[in-house]
Amino acid sequence: MKKRPVKRIIVAASLTLALTLGGGTAWALDRFVIQHVEVTNASSLEETTSTGTADVTVTTVSENGVTYYVADVVLSDATALRSAFANDEFGENITETTSSIAADNDALFAINGDYYGFRDTGIVIRNGVVYRDEGAREGLAFYLDGTVEVYDETTTTADELLADGVWNTLSFGPALLENGDVIEGIDDVEVDTNFGNHSIQGDQPRTAVGVIDDNHLVFVVVDGRSDTSEGMTMTELAELMQSLGATTAYNLDGGGSSTMFYDGEVINDPSNGGERGTSDILYVAK
Repeated sequence: MKKRPVKRIIVAASLTLALTLGGGTAWALDRFVIQHVEVTNASSLEETTSTGTADVTVTTVSENGVTYYVADVVLSDATALRSAFANDEFGENITETTSSIAADNDALFAINGDYYGFRDTGIVIRNGVVYRDEGAREGLAFYLDGTVEVYDETTTTADELLADGVWNTLSFGPALLENGDVIEGIDDVEVDTNFGNHSIQGDQPRTAVGVIDDNHLVFVVVDGRSDTSEGMTMTELAELMQSLGATTAYNLDGGGSSTMFYDGEVINDPSNGGERGTSDILYVAK
């Protein structure tokens, strides 16, 4: 693969505010509530808007007490799949609804991303720019040649990935499929240990991305926590992605964040009774 010059921005560490509240409360506010903006006008730092196009077909399925939404997306060029940040800002605790971010970026189709802003670890490369390089978990890398791979963040660096042709990364997980097979043990994986809430087990609203072929992706959002749709376990989600023809699949932020936007509206039923703010989306433009 042809190497590209490394394009990187240096993100200054956010300052911790001196609060007069109790230590635990102050820490929680600083960690989960107070915005820490590290980069403004992020899109101005990124590659120019792609001239690539995408063919998007969206289907709604209701069966066995579950409703889910499938978007089959064929890209003319890998850069036609882009990422966007809430308020066009990079940092922690910066949120905006998926539909608002989509509207700001003239998106035809969008899903919630990995909610990178909920944590300060992971490798974050978006639209060809490195924003964070703190490898911690199993990530997903989208390459300029149209391939998509699950990788171990702790065995590489953001600069190495960028030089190898990575266009976007996601840092959440776990991986659901490998070589077309459901990965064992995924229902026991813990993600983002915070305040003792470290599980993503059971029937839940879900968001996932799968790879059918180079530049051919499938996105799924599952409704849950309602009388009309109970959600899916992680293994059930993996089996669904497998049935849709994916050979590689990866779990994204779910629960109240799970949102699919298409042609000007949110088409699923978010479990919070409305959209929950998130820090980022994946989208294709009109």
